[in-house]
Amino acid sequence: MRIGISITSRYVGAGPTVAVANVLARAKTAAEAGLDHLSLGDHHSNGPDANYVQNVPMVGRIMADWPVDRPIGALFLLPLWNPVLVAEQVGTLAAMSEAPYVLQTGIGWGEADFAAMGARLTDRGRHTDESIKVIKTLLGGGIAESEMLDVGGASISPRPPQPVEWWIGSGTGDIPLRRAAREGDAWYASPGLTAEELVEAIVRYREFCAEFGTTPRVALRRDILVGRNDSDTVKEGREMISAGYRGLDESQLVFGGVERVAERFGELAALGVDDIVIRTMHVSQSRALESIALTGEVREVVGGV
Repeated sequence: MRIGISITSRYVGAGPTVAVANVLARAKTAAEAGLDHLSLGDHHSNGPDANYVQNVPMVGRIMADWPVDRPIGALFLLPLWNPVLVAEQVGTLAAMSEAPYVLQTGIGWGEADFAAMGARLTDRGRHTDESIKVIKTLLGGGIAESEMLDVGGASISPRPPQPVEWWIGSGTGDIPLRRAAREGDAWYASPGLTAEELVEAIVRYREFCAEFGTTPRVALRRDILVGRNDSDTVKEGREMISAGYRGLDESQLVFGGVERVAERFGELAALGVDDIVIRTMHVSQSRALESIALTGEVREVVGGV
């Protein structure tokens, strides 16, 4: 099992320079902790006070210091992007480092987000499928055409000098799981899935991979918090749940001391999870850095490869 990180990008009230510094500090700590891969999420029109730092420039900056033998990348909510622009951004980012590049995709959610970006929520599935086709054509050096997306005669350079790894984020319905099996190197599973939902979806995802002749791989995002003191950290996590943390319960989160978290990760591995992508629960910056550093110890216990 590999353990990587998706760094929190939203820092309400922190100020823009502090928000950027927080991301860079978390990336530095993740590298020092030996985490296996790093990525940033994707949101738009977050309001005047959210200080949500954008993934493309931040990943470019992080790449300057990220180890070249570990994957790095970003999530793109494809219905909110022009696919030619995504391909150009990925081509440039991948050329900045010899590190393997991971292109994570999502279909997006929320009427307000789509309205702000001039996109239609009802088209997100079809848009995602068509965008993947266009982006793959462009990254492969071809000329892309798409009447649906108003793309005509597009080609790009630079293109990634190394293979791009596709993680297809989706729900657990047959259509999105088939997309992940058909188009992706991994299915990027939602952090809100329970163990029961995850197991059922993995079975169907593997069936679809067999249908398409692809190799199944499951990457699961989980919000976590690791502390030196197990009982104190468990208490802290449960208090956050009681306060309504993201509408999630204890079965959908991972928190506690190093041994407890390693045990929970081992349970997920037994269910068929190949990669865990951690997101630090909403705590102070100093507490987040401690949790990320301790995740490196969790990785050693679990036996990351």
